[in-house]
Amino acid sequence: MIHPTTRAAVALGIAAPIGLVIAFAAPTWWIMGPAWLAVVLAAIGADAASLVLRRISAEVRPPAVLHVGEPDRIAVRIACAAAIPIHFNVDVEGPAAPLGYQSAKVGADGTLERHVEIRTHRRGQVRLKRLWLRTHGPLGFAARTLRRRLDMECAVVPNIVAVKRQAIAFTASDAPLGVKPQYQKGTGSEFEALREYAVGLDPRTIDWKHTARDRKLLCKEFQTERNHHVVLALDAGHLMAETVDGLPKLDHAIGALLLLGYVSLKSGDKVGLTAFDSRTRAFVSPSGNVATMAHLQRALAAIDYSTEETNFTLALAELRGRLSRRSLIVIATDFVDTITADLMIENVGYLARRHLIVFVALSDTSLEHPFARRPEDLEDVARAVVAHDLMRERQAVFARLARLGVLCIESPASQLGPALVNRYLAVKARDQI
Repeated sequence: MIHPTTRAAVALGIAAPIGLVIAFAAPTWWIMGPAWLAVVLAAIGADAASLVLRRISAEVRPPAVLHVGEPDRIAVRIACAAAIPIHFNVDVEGPAAPLGYQSAKVGADGTLERHVEIRTHRRGQVRLKRLWLRTHGPLGFAARTLRRRLDMECAVVPNIVAVKRQAIAFTASDAPLGVKPQYQKGTGSEFEALREYAVGLDPRTIDWKHTARDRKLLCKEFQTERNHHVVLALDAGHLMAETVDGLPKLDHAIGALLLLGYVSLKSGDKVGLTAFDSRTRAFVSPSGNVATMAHLQRALAAIDYSTEETNFTLALAELRGRLSRRSLIVIATDFVDTITADLMIENVGYLARRHLIVFVALSDTSLEHPFARRPEDLEDVARAVVAHDLMRERQAVFARLARLGVLCIESPASQLGPALVNRYLAVKARDQI
């Protein structure tokens, strides 16, 4: 579509006042008004003709997948015979921030390639609907707007990029995790070998039976036990759809659990998964083969945002029936107060009788905000009082879980993954599973 620009509208708008001024000031020059109008119309026509002759082609290449919360880039390539300025935009639908208009100039080779940043805030499908192009004529009196239909889709999956980035920080822990069998003081309980006692070794590791037989001090070497079962239990109920730091709590939890799954598999343990709201939505049996991480990624990517209340009684009872041996169960969930948490605490307590439970919850930053600033009126004081009561109830829930032998983690979203992995490493080092 070709249309006049703002410059053309201004030039046309001042034609009438100029003509009136000339008509009153110098009536013999009245022809200047229509002449001005004709010149502007001629300039618009010349620009429009040049725009019709221009051939513009465009190509859009989205990434194969988008990772929630992680910025990525859409490649836009435009080809034109002339080195001209051009403006473009891509219409985006779905869980992504709108893309702004881009301005650039086609290079001397007749091509322009620009990468436009796109950032997603939920999992799902992002659709690239249309590409809009706008270019101006040489005089700037006419513009041409082109629309190219795209109809491209791109899946938004859990943020594996951030998981891999955080996992690098734990690669130095290979030896304590049992990847390299070696003596590590205070770590592990699985017998590895005997060695002659040396100064600095723990006297408690001396094997007196073999010492008496060989007539020299021998001590035992241990390595971290492997092949434990680690089960990632994800609450996908409506409370987990609440947004914290720009992302739903569910996605923060998925990222932390994937990081823990990666580290657990690297340490030689078997990892499984269960996800639930009003019923169990996904279950992956604990395994330690090379395909386990891919199974976990696919299962977590398929979990949708739910509006249903979480049924802990049904979900955790099913989990108890599916687990045949003692496991480390990591429950990522959320709660509001002690009343709504009663059933959750009761069913977690049943699990804790046989299994080791790590209870994970995001710290509620909205409760901390009323204390971060000085109250200015009674409404601010009321908010602070309500926030204090809710924080006290949260701490009461954690205290009740701790009395049941549950290990509790409450962490900000940005530190949830490392906090969870550090607790897992501590559990392994103390041989609590």
